[in-house]
Amino acid sequence: MLKYTRPEGGEEISFKNGVVSTPDYPIIPYIIGDGIGIDVTPVMKRVLDYAVKKAYDDKKEIKWLEILAGKQAFDMTKQLLPRETLDALKKYRVSIKGPLTTPIGSGHKSLNVLIRQNLDLYACVRPIRYFPGTSSPMVDSSLTDMIVFRENTEDLYSGIEWQANTDGAKKIIEFIKQELKSSPFRFEENCGIGIKPVSKEGSERLIKMAISYALKEKKDFLTIVHKGNIMKYTEGAFRDWAFSLVKSAFNGVENNDGTYSIFSNESDHELIIKDCIADNFLQEIILSPEQHEVIATLNLNGDYISDALAAQVGGIGIAPGGNIGDGIAVFEATHGSAESFAGKNRVNPGSIILSGEMLLRYIGWHEAADLVLNGVKSAIQKKQLTFDLARARAGKRIIRTKSKHKHTEQEVKEEFTRLVPGATLVTTSGFGDAVINNM
Repeated sequence: MLKYTRPEGGEEISFKNGVVSTPDYPIIPYIIGDGIGIDVTPVMKRVLDYAVKKAYDDKKEIKWLEILAGKQAFDMTKQLLPRETLDALKKYRVSIKGPLTTPIGSGHKSLNVLIRQNLDLYACVRPIRYFPGTSSPMVDSSLTDMIVFRENTEDLYSGIEWQANTDGAKKIIEFIKQELKSSPFRFEENCGIGIKPVSKEGSERLIKMAISYALKEKKDFLTIVHKGNIMKYTEGAFRDWAFSLVKSAFNGVENNDGTYSIFSNESDHELIIKDCIADNFLQEIILSPEQHEVIATLNLNGDYISDALAAQVGGIGIAPGGNIGDGIAVFEATHGSAESFAGKNRVNPGSIILSGEMLLRYIGWHEAADLVLNGVKSAIQKKQLTFDLARARAGKRIIRTKSKHKHTEQEVKEEFTRLVPGATLVTTSGFGDAVINNM
């Protein structure tokens, strides 16, 4: 049984009447994470501590509390996600974690999904911004500036699945056949089954959070992304519930083109709400990303979209994320655990550092958050980069000329190690130093 010791002098963050209240010495749990978590998470802590100290002297300080999940927890307790860890995440309300390994095809359920479901963290919030100096495949990556609000607890990520040929799968197939009076299955045998729940309540609370953010930040556009032309009673319902909420809760007015306008009397600002089919949206973010600012979408769409957008601004290595509910939030590195790189002090800690910046902003410490953001911007602009950021879109020329002639092993090696001109390669901890030095 685990027992976490409360940090001396620390206090709990509270949540009352929809407002997060942060003491001067908040207790914030952290999970180091699997694989490269041992490299990136300590760097994040050091950067945040420096920013808080620089912004507030000794008047404010994060009281860190290490809690366990993943391999580290399993080695000690034979549990990947101990109950004591979930209890600590609930009690202290705001936390941050490194990457946790997710199995593919079999094995235990994703720990990330378990945390979101157990804490009802219904919104996965992913800001996507371009940092000048980052190598990108886009002609002008500065046009990509969005924040994705992804529903986090429903859809095909709910974990309602049956393996092919199991009794559960056979029962579901038989039930559907009886209900529809015919078989919609092309192949009934060897057929796995997954259920896609989408509720009005789950959709509305996510959409409401996205709209509230867009109004507060004076954004011009909010896009409801869905695949309602095919999945009419799930994705289509998400879209319909969104527009209904716009009218009922925000006094939205329908425009001639099918969009809606919400007017904020406080800021004298107009927010346009529109919708877009998911596959068309994936085209638009490449062809004309400036059309979109705030995105509200379902779970699976949001997963694809946020990673696709991250690629447009330099990769998932600098894409932050937070899982947010009502008065509770877990911020996280959005990349994988990359076990083979663990302990080599080589990988980019940008994702978890920027997730830390989101955490600081969430608890109201905006001055410290601004310092972290400025530090990251300046470090990248000065080309103080880890290897993944320094690579000059490796492999472009190899791919383009692949059909013309066979490249030698040396040519391939040179292409995939080609760096951005003027880049200074730094280690994981070295990037943390660069962020601190550039605050």
